[in-house]
Amino acid sequence: QVQLVESGGGLVQAGGSLRLSCAASGRTFSVYAMGWFRQAPGKEREFVATVSRNGGTTYYADSVKGRFTISRDNAKNTLYLQMNSLKPEDTAVYYCAADENTMISRIPGLYDYWGQGTQVTVSS
Repeated sequence: QVQLVESGGGLVQAGGSLRLSCAASGRTFSVYAMGWFRQAPGKEREFVATVSRNGGTTYYADSVKGRFTISRDNAKNTLYLQMNSLKPEDTAVYYCAADENTMISRIPGLYDYWGQGTQVTVSS
């Protein structure tokens, strides 16, 4: 199995940027498709972005396309989410997750391992 720890969240003004990181330990990182999800208060957890095992394929939610970039460094066992042009509606707890059974997925229920989350707050 794999353990995931997110970092990089914080408070930022609208239009600003943040870079989230997710450090993985345990089983070989490159066997997992990885994803970022977020959950705002009173809302369900939603898909943000996902990247394939080798980093060659990515998918994004329409709400973040063109503003967020997901990437991974398998040599460093780390997943990233670069977030630019942040909006107040991006405020949420952001989670990274690992999926060991599919090549790439947008479905939270298919992910096997989750981090504890990091808070991102965007002020207007």
